[in-house]
Amino acid sequence: MSANSPLKPEDCNCFMVRSAARHVTQLYDQFLAPVELHVTQFSILAKLKRLGSMTINALAKAMVMDRTTLGRNVLPLERDGLIKIEVSASDGRAKELHLTKAGEKRLLAGREAWTQAQARFEDRFGAERAADFRAILRAVVASNFATELNN
Repeated sequence: MSANSPLKPEDCNCFMVRSAARHVTQLYDQFLAPVELHVTQFSILAKLKRLGSMTINALAKAMVMDRTTLGRNVLPLERDGLIKIEVSASDGRAKELHLTKAGEKRLLAGREAWTQAQARFEDRFGAERAADFRAILRAVVASNFATELNN
């Protein structure tokens, strides 16, 4: 594409990735609504369950999220008693996130809804295409495009 080509959002990689992300997020949020979770919150709980307690910065990096965006998603989880935020024992300046028993219970309740959303996506998109799609997206995440700009 040349610099003189007409600008079309559907030709912009970023626009299309973000559009797809919003579309898929809406699907998962619809399935998770009965258990009072958004897909990002479900993912936070699942990541804490799998990796254990961690600092906000470490979780943000693991989830490829901006720290402030993660912070906004964490507040309702803390308010609802699904996670606990404590000062890190090893670094008094850092805050550590801990999954609570209530959080584990909500995660378990959300698991069935998440499984249904996964099945709906794969039913409509195709299981093989969905697996290929995830592999491509993992490669995009691993590429570190933005990091290269800062070097």
